[in-house]
Amino acid sequence: MAFNFDQRIDRRHSDSLKWRKYGDRDILPLWIADTDFHVADCITEALQTRVSHGIFGYGVPPQAFTEAVIERMSSHFNWQIQPEWLVFLPGVVTGLNLCVRAFTGSDEGTIAPTPIYPPFRQAAKLAGRTQISAPLQLQHQRWVVDLDAVEHELTGKEKLLLLCNPQNPGGTVYRREELEAQLRFAQRHELVVCSDEIHCDLILEPGVKHIPFASLSEDAAQRSITLLSPSKSFNIAGLGASVAIIPNRELRERFNRERKGIVPDVDILAFVAATAAWQHGQPWLDAQLEYLRSNRDVLTQHVNKLPGLSMVAPEGSYLGWIDAGKLKVASPALFFEKHGLGFSPGRDFGDDKFIRVNFGCQRALLNEALRRMTLALAIGR
Repeated sequence: MAFNFDQRIDRRHSDSLKWRKYGDRDILPLWIADTDFHVADCITEALQTRVSHGIFGYGVPPQAFTEAVIERMSSHFNWQIQPEWLVFLPGVVTGLNLCVRAFTGSDEGTIAPTPIYPPFRQAAKLAGRTQISAPLQLQHQRWVVDLDAVEHELTGKEKLLLLCNPQNPGGTVYRREELEAQLRFAQRHELVVCSDEIHCDLILEPGVKHIPFASLSEDAAQRSITLLSPSKSFNIAGLGASVAIIPNRELRERFNRERKGIVPDVDILAFVAATAAWQHGQPWLDAQLEYLRSNRDVLTQHVNKLPGLSMVAPEGSYLGWIDAGKLKVASPALFFEKHGLGFSPGRDFGDDKFIRVNFGCQRALLNEALRRMTLALAIGR
């Protein structure tokens, strides 16, 4: 089956947050993590069928979505889960915030890798919790978290370890031995672990497999909350359907108490789209992954030839983490914005020397972005 990821769909004057950010200015938006690809036909067909019913009253989580989650965890990640472990959410960010509030008290804290997806940092701040930053270290061209580096900072009041795998923004897919080291750290300090695994379907590096943290052992399962969604991999982020997998009954009850009366139920159309994606969208996803691998390679090779920039090839996701620390500019993101490029500023992730680039776009758009980057560095102002 052929899929055309080179097809350009005009989103500039739509309801797209990504494309409306810069208005009518000539700035290519390569920031927020949604792609510019038309979704799989199975998703639009499922939505059209549901819409044709014509009634949109209060709904219940469909059994089909529960089955889709269970089947995907088993067939793709060799993780056998139970339906009662599932808590449905309107977004993974909601899950991050609930974890911070449910598993830490007002005088307790969290630990998170840095740089990290901004809601990790914001969740602790919004809840008034402290957060210790565990640095990412570049090892053998991979960004890996160094939890040992924060041992001396721990006070004993830390209760929650926030992890991200595949790592955002670094793109690392953690190997089993690395995940086991994270588990030992959590055991040593008696931590609950919240693992954001939203990019688990977006593995770009051949031969690399995603391993859910909770699948490591029974102890890992009993201390963890795993957050998942097809939203990033199937480009349906505007239809918020996510799931928290919580094997431990006590942790699940605490999580649900925190959400009660505040977090809305998942939209009925979001369930339809998510179910169709995981049940029938794999051929489309496989084709997208091939396209993204090529985009990643084009971006990485070009960036590493440019003066003042460097980048390691991400193993997962469609996000490039570019080191611009050698540029003599106050803010790399603002510098490139002046030259028509809208990147995510590294400051939001915890390191202002970097920029994050979304390469989930048509090849022609990526090539134009690279042309502008080259010209910006040549002009140098």
